[in-house]
Amino acid sequence: MTKNPWPVPAPQLPDSVHPVLAATVRAAADAYGRARRDFTRAELREEVADGADGTPTMRVDALVEGAIAEAAAAAGVNLLSEEAGFLDNGSAATLVVDPVDGSANASLGVPLSCFAGALVVDEEPVEALTVWFDTGRAWSARAGEPAAFRTTGRTALKGASVCLMRPKRGTEDAWMRVANQADRIRVLCTSCLETMLVAEGSVDAFADPGSDTHRLMDLIAALVTLPAAGGVLLDLHGRPLTFGPDLSRRWSGIAAATPALADELIATILG
Repeated sequence: MTKNPWPVPAPQLPDSVHPVLAATVRAAADAYGRARRDFTRAELREEVADGADGTPTMRVDALVEGAIAEAAAAAGVNLLSEEAGFLDNGSAATLVVDPVDGSANASLGVPLSCFAGALVVDEEPVEALTVWFDTGRAWSARAGEPAAFRTTGRTALKGASVCLMRPKRGTEDAWMRVANQADRIRVLCTSCLETMLVAEGSVDAFADPGSDTHRLMDLIAALVTLPAAGGVLLDLHGRPLTFGPDLSRRWSGIAAATPALADELIATILG
């Protein structure tokens, strides 16, 4: 079978989600569902353009982002996305999105990919939403307000359950230092979803062990959601995560159940 036959469920959104976030994620889920019906796995994975962030754009990314751009324009908000870059619709509000985080998973039918976005008003993120495409599960949070879910509260790396990015050239030693201390390591290849698993208490931490892979849209939903759940999101080298249209900026994101765990994780990575 050359297509992924499973349907994409409707997102399970709380009534309190901002209408702009709700409209865009529903458009994203609908577009991804159509893409799986209409295209083969190979076609969805095909690189069809170069994104604004300097990385190749898969067809699955382009199809979902196109639907999101239409929804954002209809709502009258600006859009900042990894493929299209900054689309100015003349608003003080900007929707920062990763249309399909885990694109390789999404194209091949591995059920680990998500939409992640945050609404930014006057350069401050005010609300975030992440939706796991294959389940419809949603995590929403508002800046400065407690979320309904909580982290595990773990403070030590020994015995922790940690998600890591796959080891890339130059990060192998750091990767193994973490793996040797933690109880369990997972590599899911979808940073936005993995940070939400930290926020809801399914795992203790997630880390990029120094590859500087993350862009603004990879981390901005977690920047709102993790503190609301009692956790923390940091950069490995202490660089602040701030809003801006420059998609050449990169970070190594560290998501942890507590500041103490984040500090130990960072110290272990840096050696």
